Amino acid sequence: MSEGELRFDLRREAQDDGGYDSTNEEDEYSKASKKARYDLTSKGKRDPRRKAKGSKEVLRVEASLEEGRKQRQDIITLTAFDRHKQLVNTYQLYYKGATDTLQRDTSRDKRDADVIKEHHRFLWKEGDGEDSWEVQLARRYYDKLFKEYCIIDLSRYKENKFGMRWRLEKEVVLGKGQFVCGNKKCDEVKKLRTWEVNFAYVEHGDKKNALVKCRLCFECSYKLNYHHKKKEVTRKKKRRKEKKPKKGKKRRDSSSSCSSSEEERKTEEEKAAKKAAEEKDAADIWSKPVQREEEKSREDVFNEYLEDLFL
Repeated sequence: MSEGELRFDLRREAQDDGGYDSTNEEDEYSKASKKARYDLTSKGKRDPRRKAKGSKEVLRVEASLEEGRKQRQDIITLTAFDRHKQLVNTYQLYYKGATDTLQRDTSRDKRDADVIKEHHRFLWKEGDGEDSWEVQLARRYYDKLFKEYCIIDLSRYKENKFGMRWRLEKEVVLGKGQFVCGNKKCDEVKKLRTWEVNFAYVEHGDKKNALVKCRLCFECSYKLNYHHKKKEVTRKKKRRKEKKPKKGKKRRDSSSSCSSSEEERKTEEEKAAKKAAEEKDAADIWSKPVQREEEKSREDVFNEYLEDLFL
């Protein structure tokens, strides 16, 4: 074999291997192994006990303890009222439906109007109204009513059933039941007639009677007397008395003039004394001690409440 044939041709070798020469290059496997060995030498040793992770139960307990510490710190900084509101709101938020036990029992709640309706009577006696505050309130309401004429309900007159009640202050001012027809749904003011009715009613399980008066128009009077006629109340005509001439008229005239002058003098003196007393009171008003208001009794409170109720 000649010397030229033994010579190594690098260009041909490169063409046979696809154009790359791998004599001075490394493959991927050798690079990865070198890198792994370098990592092992560069990293320090680690203790698996120091960085060990706990279970989910341990994590949940630690989180709850930390949250409890935060909430306690927040609650301590609040006032008593704000703390109460926060606890109640938290309870309602996380325990839905459990707040039914916190609600107050409203089955026995009553307004003042309900108390008056329950203990109301059409007629009261002298000794009634001393039992309890409910009875006293109903009695005070009864004392505020006007009991000369009645307001009547004639909606069921064909069944011979009537409803009656006493008048309020507002109705007295408007003339309802006296100058206006006493029927609940009638406002007629002409041809009014006064009737006396024996009103029979049932009150708290007892049958009672009361003789009352009502003023009605012509049509309402017909409804009232639909079954049997009631007693009509009329005014008695007064006879005029003839005046006889009296003697000694001149003497009376002179005595009356003297008495009138004396009365005028007395009235002037009274006015002057009254004016002087008012001036004295006005001068002494700043020297007097301050008068304290006395506490109102239960009767005064009832009277004020009923006065506001009738307005």
